[in-house]
Amino acid sequence: MRKIIPIFIFVAIIAILFFSMAKKEQMKSVYLGNSEQKPLSLELSHLQDPYCKMVITDQDHAAQVAAKSGKTWIFDDIGCMILWLSDKDLPDAKLWVYAQDKKGWIRAQDAFYSVDETTPMHHGFGAYDTPKEGRIDYETMRKRVLHHEDLTNPIIRKKILGE
Repeated sequence: MRKIIPIFIFVAIIAILFFSMAKKEQMKSVYLGNSEQKPLSLELSHLQDPYCKMVITDQDHAAQVAAKSGKTWIFDDIGCMILWLSDKDLPDAKLWVYAQDKKGWIRAQDAFYSVDETTPMHHGFGAYDTPKEGRIDYETMRKRVLHHEDLTNPIIRKKILGE
């Protein structure tokens, strides 16, 4: 009897762990059914960036890719979206970024980007609806991310931030 009790306790602990893990809400990295390709409201702390795999806890530097198929991917950093798109064939996708001045979603190609912000993956780009001195357009921002000419590069970081 004494030998059975430790085995029973061990099995009970394993069963409790198994069932508690099964009940946990899974992180989402893609939404289905967005055939209108509109920006989605974010369920923070329940989303995972498909590029860097980070949990999205803030939308200030977030981005979305809404494909014609109805799939929508959410990113914690605008730079992650650009890098993720670099090897995808989604010509009809709509790209959305969270505009900090508007406090809402705008088309990524229409935004103006700051280059010196603290962002989740340290690319440094913040999206804005209005132009301002020092802000760059979408295509310039995209090229900088793809050429590693953003705050993830220590040389660029020192040049921009003086660090």
